[in-house]
Amino acid sequence: MRVLTIVLLLTLITVNQHGSAVNGGDFAGDYSKLSGIIIPGFASTQLRAWSILDCPYSPLDFNPLDLVWLDTTKLLSAVNCWLKCMILDPYNQTDHPECRSRPDSGLSAITELDPGYITGPLSSVWKEWIKWCIEFGIEANAIIAVPYDWRLSPSKLEERDLYFHKLKLTFETALKLRGGPSLVFAHSLGNNVFRYFLEWLKLEIAPKHYFQWLDEHIHAYFAVGAPLLGSIETVKASLSGVTFGLPVSEGTARLMFNSFASSTWMLPFSKNCRADNAYWKHFSGGSRHGHHKYHCEEQEFRSNFSGFPTNIINIEIPSIHRFDAYPSVAEVAEANLSSMECGLPTQLSFSAREISDGTFFKAIEDYDPDSKRLLYQLEKYHSDPVLNPLTPWDRPPIKNVFCIYGLDSKTEVGYYFAPSGKPYPDNWIITDVIFEVEGSLFSRSGDLVEGNPGAASGDDTVPYNSLSFCKNWLGSKVNITRTPQPEHDGSDVQVELNVEHHHGEDIVPNMTRSPRVKYITFYEDSESIPGKRTAVWELDKASHRNIVRHPVLMRELWLQMWHDIHPDAKSRFVTKAKRGPLRDEDCFWDYGKARCAWPEYCEYRYIFGDVHLGQSCRLKNSSADLPLHYL
Repeated sequence: MRVLTIVLLLTLITVNQHGSAVNGGDFAGDYSKLSGIIIPGFASTQLRAWSILDCPYSPLDFNPLDLVWLDTTKLLSAVNCWLKCMILDPYNQTDHPECRSRPDSGLSAITELDPGYITGPLSSVWKEWIKWCIEFGIEANAIIAVPYDWRLSPSKLEERDLYFHKLKLTFETALKLRGGPSLVFAHSLGNNVFRYFLEWLKLEIAPKHYFQWLDEHIHAYFAVGAPLLGSIETVKASLSGVTFGLPVSEGTARLMFNSFASSTWMLPFSKNCRADNAYWKHFSGGSRHGHHKYHCEEQEFRSNFSGFPTNIINIEIPSIHRFDAYPSVAEVAEANLSSMECGLPTQLSFSAREISDGTFFKAIEDYDPDSKRLLYQLEKYHSDPVLNPLTPWDRPPIKNVFCIYGLDSKTEVGYYFAPSGKPYPDNWIITDVIFEVEGSLFSRSGDLVEGNPGAASGDDTVPYNSLSFCKNWLGSKVNITRTPQPEHDGSDVQVELNVEHHHGEDIVPNMTRSPRVKYITFYEDSESIPGKRTAVWELDKASHRNIVRHPVLMRELWLQMWHDIHPDAKSRFVTKAKRGPLRDEDCFWDYGKARCAWPEYCEYRYIFGDVHLGQSCRLKNSSADLPLHYL
């Protein structure tokens, strides 16, 4: 392993000396001086207290720099105090009068949310990612985390924390420090943050220097698990609450979630509805602070469900209007006795467009106090002077874009809500859930549901149509390669070259699939925009929350970047012909043959402390040239 690392570092030095460029990247600089900038997702940054809060009836108080998100000990012992440090004013996003929290800084803020012997592995986020970087010899100052307060809207991030100014300075500092551009790794909501940053940058830099700045400071963008058309689970969290395994009630989780303006940032929206381009309007003399018209194409009204598999919300609305909020069960019974016909609830259905444009929240405004707050924040997003985030993405103007996500996991795509008879915040109950499962729709009871399911299902959090929207960024001809995720010798690789791709249509590979094998499918530009390349990676059964810890993803990222730095690389993308072991951990014991698997690369080499045969299987010293197979 150490020999492999030394060879990789020597390769970097060789590139430094020759200043060679890689055909795929069109970058004639020093690749050993690349920096990696990590933008974490929702709830993936530690928050620390920035005030003193005395918690009555609890021995644990909150003092400056105490961990708030996530300190499970204080959450269990003083939940009311903890909530004061977490919730924000739902309108102006200010802190609770008694407690303030701010995001931590540095890599430690994103590696583990709740460090500890028991809680650490359970709350690990980017720790494995950092471990891979260290194992392959990446220097400490080459990996930079840019944590942010994931509770805030993008405009508030800039207003309160100057986050996007700081992010711009981070890129410029990395260029001066290392001498080369950066690689951007964004996960989940972090992709929305990066998209907003790119639009904010247009208004910060003169138009003629914008693309030049991007070319100088960003070499590649890895969009991991990006909710490109929003996340349906956001609706569930807004109406009934999602605890994510925390020891709080769903009502408490809902109260906290709806106090965050970022909750609106992840709402699902239609791919057929857009806002006016604020960038061109600004530079053509229009007002930067004007309201940008939100309009939908005719396709939106001709198609069903706004491009999603089904209606996202099906909700029972009572026809009784004399109550400010949902009445109790006894009140409903009394009303029904007086007027049976008028007392029956009405079931309404809402698509992604009707959620993002506020139609749904206006429909339940008389029955739910949170609707007014969400409508207020929704209006803020639609009138944002930089970008209306509830509009479909265009391909970021970056040389190299890699869109990566998991698929074919059971993913929620629709809900049935009804009044629970309880007071706010528990006034809604989910009566049924619709799931997409590998190209089909099922209810929670297992019944088949009609709709428009996609070719696959999502990553257990974000639906497939939202994740795969980045396929629209590919060129007119695409090379498709499907390989098994574990190590393979190349005999089981399936390839389709120059597949026709029409904008707006999904690309479905005509390939065999074994139900027992997990695959990774690569979609790569065959004929692309000059000087740019785009790729989409689909990983079978990769979970949304765990994909940044996925060893196969880490392997492919490393090989692609190693391919990019090598002066002898001729292809635009790393070869998929074979995948051998890269680390000692990739070697294992083959009990059928009573030897280490991959004998050409791995050997049995016992080191004191090994507790099983597989642990003693390690890379041979002669395998130092292994990465040369991937050029």
